[in-house]
Amino acid sequence: MSNKRFLTNGQKDKLLKSLKENDCSNFIQRILMLLLRNEGKTYQEIAEFLGCSYRTVAYWCVHGDPEDIESLRDKRTKGNYRKVTENYMQLLMETIVQDPRELGYPFARWSGDRLAEHLAQLTGITLSGSQIRNILRKEKINLSLGKKNLGRAIKHYACA
Repeated sequence: MSNKRFLTNGQKDKLLKSLKENDCSNFIQRILMLLLRNEGKTYQEIAEFLGCSYRTVAYWCVHGDPEDIESLRDKRTKGNYRKVTENYMQLLMETIVQDPRELGYPFARWSGDRLAEHLAQLTGITLSGSQIRNILRKEKINLSLGKKNLGRAIKHYACA
């Protein structure tokens, strides 16, 4: 059974446009699967050409909807980090320069876990300590810095 030319010209154009505009390798690979399938290539030929498994090709050729480009995206990439809003980031930056003891905590320094727990109580957004540390690392802020250096890092964040 050949599925050659199952895409409409509009669908093919949308896929080609998305192929050029995106840099996510998995997303690009899935678009290529549909385009190659449209050219009459078998799942096995596509798998060998792209260097992935037959099952992966079969899955995305069946479940990837050329009408809905977003169906080709990996839903796992929308993890907890996407929950972080600009308000959350501002609150995070304001919190890390505060002394935890002033907020009623028995400890003198913030950790990723402590920040995550504190901010979850304030915002309802639940993140892990490692997610908080990764967010701060992307902003070039290290919790192990002294209070004076943390303040400088936060000022740098506010100016950026």
